[in-house]
Amino acid sequence: MPGVLILEALAQAGGVLVHKKCHSEKIAVLLNINNAKFRKPVVPGDVLMLHAKGLYISNKGGRVLAKATVNDQIAVEAEVGFALVDKEQL
Repeated sequence: MPGVLILEALAQAGGVLVHKKCHSEKIAVLLNINNAKFRKPVVPGDVLMLHAKGLYISNKGGRVLAKATVNDQIAVEAEVGFALVDKEQL
């Protein structure tokens, strides 16, 4: 599985976490991805588990530590940053 698709999945999981934690009508928008590391390849048939932990979350945005694991081994990890914006601004 291409690494960029795994990063996309991690970013979406992190966006949901930031949006839900703030309990607001704002939308989480991806700002950046830092310290992305690809630890092991993901091949067809692997079950990819996504984990997201909020490092910093406020009403303006947040930062999430996201990990993708296969058989309890880290395949990809990254810090993902988000901004919360009003729907009217998009």
